[in-house]
Amino acid sequence: MTQQSLDAVQIGNILDEVMETEFSFLHTENIAADLAALDADQQHFVLQWARRVASTNVQLAYEFSCRAPSALKRMDTEMISAWCLHAMDTYDRAGLHPAMEVIKDLESFLAFGHLRASAALLEQASPILTPFIHGLSGRKLSLEEDTRAWTDGEVLYLPEMMARLDTEEENFQLYKAMATHLWAHTRYGTLNVEPEALFAPYADEQRAQRWFCLLETLRLDNYLRRDLPGLYRQMQDLQTRLAPTAEADALEALRQEMSGASTAQDSVAALGRVFDRQMPALPCYAGDMDLHQAWQARELRLQREQARFRETLRVLAEELRGENQEPPERFELRESNPNRDPSELPELELVVADQVMPVPDQVKQIMTSIQLDLTEIPEDYLIPAGEGEYDPSLLEDEEPDPDDVWGGTYHEEGAWFYDEWDFGRLHYRRNWCVLRELEQEGGDTAFYRQTLEKYRGLVRSLHRTFEVLRGEDKVLRRQPQGEDIDIDAFVEALADMQSGMEMSDRVFARMHKDERNIAVLFMVDMSGSTKGWINQAEREALVLLVESLQVLGDRYAIYGFSGWARKRCEIYRIKSFEDPLSDQVMGAIGAIEPKDYTRMGAPIRHFSRMLEEVEARTKLLITLSDGKPDDYDHYYRGEYGIEDTRQALFEARVAGIHPFCITIDREGADYLPHMYGKANYVVLDDVAKLPLKVSDIYRKITS
Repeated sequence: MTQQSLDAVQIGNILDEVMETEFSFLHTENIAADLAALDADQQHFVLQWARRVASTNVQLAYEFSCRAPSALKRMDTEMISAWCLHAMDTYDRAGLHPAMEVIKDLESFLAFGHLRASAALLEQASPILTPFIHGLSGRKLSLEEDTRAWTDGEVLYLPEMMARLDTEEENFQLYKAMATHLWAHTRYGTLNVEPEALFAPYADEQRAQRWFCLLETLRLDNYLRRDLPGLYRQMQDLQTRLAPTAEADALEALRQEMSGASTAQDSVAALGRVFDRQMPALPCYAGDMDLHQAWQARELRLQREQARFRETLRVLAEELRGENQEPPERFELRESNPNRDPSELPELELVVADQVMPVPDQVKQIMTSIQLDLTEIPEDYLIPAGEGEYDPSLLEDEEPDPDDVWGGTYHEEGAWFYDEWDFGRLHYRRNWCVLRELEQEGGDTAFYRQTLEKYRGLVRSLHRTFEVLRGEDKVLRRQPQGEDIDIDAFVEALADMQSGMEMSDRVFARMHKDERNIAVLFMVDMSGSTKGWINQAEREALVLLVESLQVLGDRYAIYGFSGWARKRCEIYRIKSFEDPLSDQVMGAIGAIEPKDYTRMGAPIRHFSRMLEEVEARTKLLITLSDGKPDDYDHYYRGEYGIEDTRQALFEARVAGIHPFCITIDREGADYLPHMYGKANYVVLDDVAKLPLKVSDIYRKITS
């Protein structure tokens, strides 16, 4: 259909609506006049993107609209689309000012856009690199963006984009090599050298730091060659491709000179010998250094970790006193791996009266971090803290601000990162939601047993009904061989022969046992709105479902979901596909309780990922819920949440998963057809019917 050209008045009216000029006081007259000079297709293209960008920020949309006519002369529409998306992603990640810089600096984006085609981007690499770095030994480190690659001992800083090689995969490998080398700075003692003492003999501190960085890179290579040989070979391959031959020869000579270096002090000693030489370029995978900032971070970390460790010892001592044992004035440490390689960290155990004390994983991480900074845990750290000895701020964990709904995504072990569909911009917010899988706390089996007693008649009926469904024998007709003649097929074949056609040999019938091959995951709404009778009905329905599924033999998993804004999407494992029905599972069902909100997109994407890993002919994702998507932040309420959930369900269907929803929301018919499709949901008008109907619904959708 041909687009109609718009005049300046028509364009101005559209822009006034998009820019909310009544409230923003932006002036659109000049923009409208410029856009009126474009052809119809260009006008509609710019107005469409202005609307999409405005869904993120009106001021950003205004700046885009001002520059769009000029951009159309220099870029094709595909690159302009990428420009807008990059600005919106920057807004998500870093806020309005950096996003405005993207829109205003068209020249930089043109250069960036050409590089981006083959580049690796940190926002896409982080969800892969973060678990990889966490899997290495030592302190748990996070990844953040900076203009250069360096570390302060707690955060690995990497550039936004890596584009030194020809393909995205090769550039990702360079990211991985850099991140690994920065991790090695924290693991093998590079940052434990005091900068004032290191730089004191040298007039040119910057040159001394660059030389020290190079010497440490070569020393750390020795450890990586031993501990991560495959990755080390990739690093050397990258270096061979990116370094000139002359540089490679000079670097190799220095590498031989450093072959016996084992500690950072060896590099300090070597610095005095090489300082006046011509310095080769750093290897391509080497990070930069800021020893002053790293030392400041180390000093603060030591204060914090000493306080937390001694406070933990105080709590342990109090527990011993509560058990009528004499608490120690000082705890002891003992190595559990005395035959370790000298370069490995000792695995330490806390000991009291020759008895090993159980230590939480979080405290073990603090012990490891102290060892990395000081090589050992000092004696004065082993004295329990006195009551109120430390400033409470040193003992508090850094929690995300619950009101910082749209702040940057933070990284930690055990988290998954999922995109979220923004219907306003018609594009995903990348790595927008942080999801964690938690263990559902169990209880006793009383609720499970009481439900079986309450519905004992229905349970017997369900058993009989589902036994009939289990592996029914079916007659397969028109088979080439079998136990009986298929009369209808034989008559047709005889008629064909008499008319001169070749007689078919598919004239037999045989019995076939239809084996079920179904995997189903139940995602149970644990939002605060399920409090009271709804929560009880959900739990009773799950008990009856479990009894039915045990008869059928279908593989099934049960997970709850809830959360609080995008940074705290949580799922609760009640039963995985591998778990048998046990007292633990029965107790976990009984212990399901309402929690926070109903942000559905991220859990659906996570559960779809889990189902994709299951071998089954039929895969079902069944939601038990009392209402539509909702969350603490107002963005997710209403159309935004519905559209994100719809997109997540579409992604599930593309992956071969069949979603279905069972809800008790009487208004569900208003939005469920749009989300699930007309035939993929059922609304129960009475919560009391949920336990009675849910097994029957399951039978219908799987038979």
